[in-house]
Amino acid sequence: MTAMEREAEQPVIQLDRVTFRYPGAEAPSLQNVSLSIRRGDFVAVAGSNGSGKSTLCKCFNGLIPAYYSGDMEGDVYINGTSTLGRSVAELSRHVAYVFQDFENQLVRPTAYDEACFVPLNFGYEDYKERGLAALRMLGIEQLRSEWIWQLSGGQKHMVALAAALSLNPEVIVIDEPVAQLDPAHARTIYDKLKMLNEVHGKTIVVIEHHTEFIADYCRTLVLMEPGGRVRWVKPVSEGLSAVSELTELNIQPPQVTQAFQRLSGSPGPEAPAKCPITVEEAAEWWGAASGLWREPESAPSDPNASVPRQEPPAPTVPQAGALPPGPHASTVPQSGALSPVPPASTVPQAGALPPVPPAPTVPQSGALSPEPPASTVPQADALPPGPPAPTGPQAGALPPEPLIRFEGVTAGYQGIDRERRPVLQDVDLTIHDGDRIALVGNNGAGKSTLLRLISGLRRPWKGRVSVCGADTRKTTPEALADEVAFLFQNPEEMFIADSIRKDIEFFLTARKREGIEAFVDDVLRRFKLTELQHRDGRLLSGGQQRRATLAIGMAMQPTVMLLDEPTASLDIASRRELTTLLDQLRDRVRAVVIATHDMQLVADWATRVIVMHGGRILLDADSRTVFSRPEVLELAALNPPQIVQLSARLGMSPVCLTVEEFAESVSRSLRQPANAM
Repeated sequence: MTAMEREAEQPVIQLDRVTFRYPGAEAPSLQNVSLSIRRGDFVAVAGSNGSGKSTLCKCFNGLIPAYYSGDMEGDVYINGTSTLGRSVAELSRHVAYVFQDFENQLVRPTAYDEACFVPLNFGYEDYKERGLAALRMLGIEQLRSEWIWQLSGGQKHMVALAAALSLNPEVIVIDEPVAQLDPAHARTIYDKLKMLNEVHGKTIVVIEHHTEFIADYCRTLVLMEPGGRVRWVKPVSEGLSAVSELTELNIQPPQVTQAFQRLSGSPGPEAPAKCPITVEEAAEWWGAASGLWREPESAPSDPNASVPRQEPPAPTVPQAGALPPGPHASTVPQSGALSPVPPASTVPQAGALPPVPPAPTVPQSGALSPEPPASTVPQADALPPGPPAPTGPQAGALPPEPLIRFEGVTAGYQGIDRERRPVLQDVDLTIHDGDRIALVGNNGAGKSTLLRLISGLRRPWKGRVSVCGADTRKTTPEALADEVAFLFQNPEEMFIADSIRKDIEFFLTARKREGIEAFVDDVLRRFKLTELQHRDGRLLSGGQQRRATLAIGMAMQPTVMLLDEPTASLDIASRRELTTLLDQLRDRVRAVVIATHDMQLVADWATRVIVMHGGRILLDADSRTVFSRPEVLELAALNPPQIVQLSARLGMSPVCLTVEEFAESVSRSLRQPANAM
């Protein structure tokens, strides 16, 4: 065997019985971990929040223990050489790391400066060529002169990746690559990683909660369990088929895999040799039963039609092929809304989503679709009453509906050239008592700006925003905070004290509430933060930070709650806790608006979905209507959940929003007599 062949067979990264404990932590974050990563592999590291995923990956390039101090035992090898005594700078030539909060590692004013920064500091004479080559490799050369702060979240993520590529490392580690990105940009990031892996031979390691991306792109799955141990390392198809094991560890298996498991004992086509984990695999197998569903006979929906928004009817489970075609889906007229969207030529006709039925299934206000019992999900008892609120004209007084009103609102920011750049344009919107709204759209559509206008952190250039009867132009954000809680997209921005407990108490203490101790204790317990209450929130994992910020917002007991990407980095148990607690607080939290790219949250939770594009409201409807509009989905860069895509591929009408709906629909069709189909 030649030296080159021996090098090719040698693991590019190897951990041998590694244990690591952060300063002040009661238990290690990693315990006796042994792991080998093959050269050229595409690896996903999955696990519940706090299982040690990020800590594990920070060992790969010496960030632990060289930068993040603590007690470490065991050995880490890169290309067979120990990392002991080697600096992070030296190891970064071999292993690049893109953080979950990638914006914090962008340090230069333009994309080109950022891409050149690392090789420049290493003293490479060709630093300019290296930076430009990295931008070209990712197809973002056109951004070279753009100011970093003017880029969208997806573009910033690509620039951070280009900066990591500029040293031409062998291994690229990306922590939560799709967090805070719309579905289209998320796919773009993964497509680039796939290209780097297959074309340029890079070893890719991703920390990922979204198993549909793992199914579509990765080849090896590393499963972490609580306590910082590696449970197993398996090929992706085998690992994602372990539905009960993944669910036990609060990891959401692919929806199509869950559906297969639910229906594996039902009559129908012969089961495949392995569980399907992608929509394509599932459609190919279930396509053998395509005769069970009738093709829709109605014409495609008319994008020029318009219907007023109506309250959703009670949930019903669709019978596959049994419901007649309903009225055409359409946009809700909004002042200043976009012109009707013409059907996209790129949307395939085959398997197109059928028209929306007259009685779509939408969960009730704050309700969740059925979920298997989980010991980590809080019981249905409501939170105890919070500390007494101050008396006065604002305390507990609810204005007449609507709670929030936008009237011809235009708002934006001032550029470095002092030119005003509008982000929202002529928006009219009303939010009512009881609304559970998912605000969706591509990065840069104006979602965060809309939330900031409601909170009073921004004021409109034109038009009027009223919140609980107060004009935001005449009210301070501090006064509005008695009615509105706003949880930021970047969780670390919510921490101002040196412990989580103090952060949760801060609002109540500032308002001089009494009797807050027991209330704060209960909030900590419900968000599984009791053991972390004395830790600095900025030093927690991404998922733990999310839970801490949710606890801060819940403790405020607001009338209106605004959440910007709250489920990013959360495992399934934490997502359930979020929606369950929002439901439990509905007697106090009268309206909830969530800006999100999590389409499963949209399907499971929202009673109303507002689709934004280009600073305008493109569509305001229920989730089934939104997922039945392919031209809207394409324009707003949205991808429906796997189960919606699968039911559409099979011609089911109406499309199914949950695994439970799909399984029930298929089961009913399989039970129908042959002459009834």
